[in-house]
Amino acid sequence: MVMRPQVALRLIKGIHTVAWAFFAGCILALPVYAWRGEFDVAAVLVAIVLVEVAIIVVNEWRCPLTNVAERFTDERADNFDIYLPLWLARYNKQIFGSLFALGLLYTLARWSGWM
Repeated sequence: MVMRPQVALRLIKGIHTVAWAFFAGCILALPVYAWRGEFDVAAVLVAIVLVEVAIIVVNEWRCPLTNVAERFTDERADNFDIYLPLWLARYNKQIFGSLFALGLLYTLARWSGWM
């Protein structure tokens, strides 16, 4: 069975959006678990996000799903491969990279007893 390009692209965008939501959720949950003193859960969240960061770094700062989506369209807007608003797709790494760094610093401060 051969899938039509439009259907394949919608499927990839859906999978990509779910994956993005999972990792964004991990980043947003990190300071919450640190605040609650649940450092074991916080450590798991950090590990999950760092694996994703490593995958993106190895893939030349791109999600591998972007490469797959490119096979099915010539469109190259920042959100061509994911169901996110254009502004969020464009600044995703800056926004969530900053939130992750801040969450990590907060977690380390709570864990060390500084806060």
